[in-house]
Amino acid sequence: MWEIIFMYIKAFFVGGAICMIAQILINVTKLTSGRILVIFMLAGLILQAFGVYEYLIDFAGAGATVPISGFGYLLAQGAISGAKNGLFGAITGGLKSASAGITAAIVFSLIVALISRPKSKVH
Repeated sequence: MWEIIFMYIKAFFVGGAICMIAQILINVTKLTSGRILVIFMLAGLILQAFGVYEYLIDFAGAGATVPISGFGYLLAQGAISGAKNGLFGAITGGLKSASAGITAAIVFSLIVALISRPKSKVH
């Protein structure tokens, strides 16, 4: 039981540290949220290209895979495994590995859009 609790604590602190870095970037710099998301995705991709991000995932589990940097890791991992099949495999490998997450995001967004009632903002 203590192993599970310790796993939750590690995931919480690593995921929280990633979010804290993003919040510091928002507060200190003039970077937009979109640019910060791209920076984090590219950071996950680059860290996995050097084989570092996998150690973070082994340590923190969902604390490292759920943030957007985990998406960059997933793209890099797919491209690395797809590169064994040539250049086309390297290009499509990342898309293949991330397709389930992308599809889920689109489907759930559609469901919420169908259920929700849009309201116009009055200034």
